[in-house]
Amino acid sequence: MRRTLSACRIAIPALLLAGTAHAAGAGSIRWQGWDSGLRTAVKTQRPVLVDVYTDWCGWCRRMERDVYSRDDVRDYVSRRFVTVKLDAEAGDEASYEGKIYTSRSLAGRFRVTGYPTTLFLRANGEHLVNVPGYVPADRFLLLLRYIGEGAMDRGVSFDDFVKREPAH
Repeated sequence: MRRTLSACRIAIPALLLAGTAHAAGAGSIRWQGWDSGLRTAVKTQRPVLVDVYTDWCGWCRRMERDVYSRDDVRDYVSRRFVTVKLDAEAGDEASYEGKIYTSRSLAGRFRVTGYPTTLFLRANGEHLVNVPGYVPADRFLLLLRYIGEGAMDRGVSFDDFVKREPAH
């Protein structure tokens, strides 16, 4: 019994850490840190999708499991966006608009008050919009296309964009 408990103490944290890893695995989104992601966005001229999360957030894990893991979402995100993970409780440094923040204070700078929150930034780092909460995969894909295809920049409302989209 004692041996089993010891094995569980090792296996459970390892499983939890595996679920929060930022490195790309086979068929996963390639998440970057804040500074690296913003540099990549400038180089590639692609908008930035920032997943603001906390380690304790169940809805964040569900977003990862049910939305970001879907093939159609993963494919669209990898073609159109630079993807960044931001731990809203971390103390690591992140630069934005010439200032140094912690990840925690950067989340506050963007007025993130709940988790998950998805931030969208232009390639130059200019803030576009916050999308708070869990968003089901089909709706999230519409949101990605709305931003990724420039409808938001053209002044099209999200509701009008959705009305014009063919059913998939």
